[in-house]
Amino acid sequence: MKKSIFLAGGLLFPALIFAQSAIVGGLGNFDAANYEGKDAYGLEVQVEGLSSADLTLSWCGNKYGCPTVTDYATGVYVRYTSPYDAANHVFVNKTIPHTPGTSFAGTCYTWVPTYLASGCDHFGVHLNYTAFSKPTTTTVRWMFENPANPGTLIASTNNIFTPAPVYTFVPAPLPAQPPVLVAEVVVPDPPPPPPAVPPQFGNATWMKVYKTEMTREVALSELTSDNPIVPQNATQIETDWVLLQPAPPPAPGDRRRRRNRQVNQAAPAAGTRAVLRRYETYAYTGAYDALTHEVICGGDATCNIPQPGELGDMLVAQMAAANVAVPSLTVTLTGNGTIASSDKVISCGSKCSATYALGTAVTLTAKAGSNSTFSSWTGGGCSGSGPTCTVTVNDAVTVNTVFTANAPAGGGGGGGGGGGGGTTQFTLSVGRSNTGTVTSDLAGISCGNNCSGKFNSGAVVTLTAAAPAGKTFLSWGGACSGTAATCAVTVNANLSVLANFSK
Repeated sequence: MKKSIFLAGGLLFPALIFAQSAIVGGLGNFDAANYEGKDAYGLEVQVEGLSSADLTLSWCGNKYGCPTVTDYATGVYVRYTSPYDAANHVFVNKTIPHTPGTSFAGTCYTWVPTYLASGCDHFGVHLNYTAFSKPTTTTVRWMFENPANPGTLIASTNNIFTPAPVYTFVPAPLPAQPPVLVAEVVVPDPPPPPPAVPPQFGNATWMKVYKTEMTREVALSELTSDNPIVPQNATQIETDWVLLQPAPPPAPGDRRRRRNRQVNQAAPAAGTRAVLRRYETYAYTGAYDALTHEVICGGDATCNIPQPGELGDMLVAQMAAANVAVPSLTVTLTGNGTIASSDKVISCGSKCSATYALGTAVTLTAKAGSNSTFSSWTGGGCSGSGPTCTVTVNDAVTVNTVFTANAPAGGGGGGGGGGGGGTTQFTLSVGRSNTGTVTSDLAGISCGNNCSGKFNSGAVVTLTAAAPAGKTFLSWGGACSGTAATCAVTVNANLSVLANFSK
């Protein structure tokens, strides 16, 4: 099962789990410019439907520091605010108005020399697993001095649309294909109209989406516009332009298109551990219907691309990432023995890997083969040499096990060759992390079938690893090291080698 958590619009939102798929971690921060025409002294994020217990990490690297979190009856406020200098009657920190018609990309960070004059700041609020099943509505607003109570702050009546992708995995369109990761952005509903006024559409916004994938997970601190891993060049455009607009519920017979959501979806490539997107929003400066405030786009009226006079300043840049993985348990064997799970799913040597539901506890038991002794557990939270270990499957977990051949009985030559000074022999054992074969140049090892052999003391055995089609040999462990496909071992004791292959 892939597992998933994700963050969007500065918020980490719950993901639905489907079949073998889920999101394991999600992050998101956003740059927001102050277009209110006056100094702002903070920013408020209101999340309806959650409490402070549902929140985890927040971005603290701006002039306001870490936010305060305040619960109310049906939700929570996360407020970045400036301290107030009561002696001089001024707020200490502020975000000045951004100059219209100028770019703020890459200027919203404390380490940029022009930061204080940029008119923008960088924020992020993140949710934990307890928020998964809770419906939420998020509102982002700049904060200004309250004219009725100087020294205190009040939120603007203008909301900042910050794209908040909600991630889900859905079945692939064809059998045997990987599941599809869906990222959906939904525009908040417009405010209800006053009595006797027809329902109105809200102000429209252009959005552009960039995307990339990585073979490692990403961290919150990496989601800044000036980090090269964040997608934002022309080759990484996933959605060139889309026009979004808050729309009232349709009346009976109203078949007008609602531009209140955007879906981006694809199956992550093999080996992907993080899907990164950058959402850029821009003001729509074109025409509206005088009665309903619905957009009237120029050109062919499809609103598929801004026409002259329809594209204004960039409003928000949102960096969002979904860290994905496969909650699974893999056991590697070195030496002669077997590992069995208490639920009878793992039976290694024959079946050494299986997928599990996120958080499943699996107890593994080691049983040594003839003339062998169980030596050790490593990885996946297992350690020591006891016969059992319990693993919690909270990611793609690998547990390594080692069985050591018992020293052969015998006299004279000691350790292996029978009495009367016979030749001493030692056992060389080979384990594999995934499917692949390992063969020896001297007769004795052909693993998958025969994974251990006895060799005369001092013999130099060359092992060759071969990956099956579509897989890769990664590296050696144990008595071998390095990434070359061959390894020469001098057998002067009972030795174990681990061949690591890709999944």
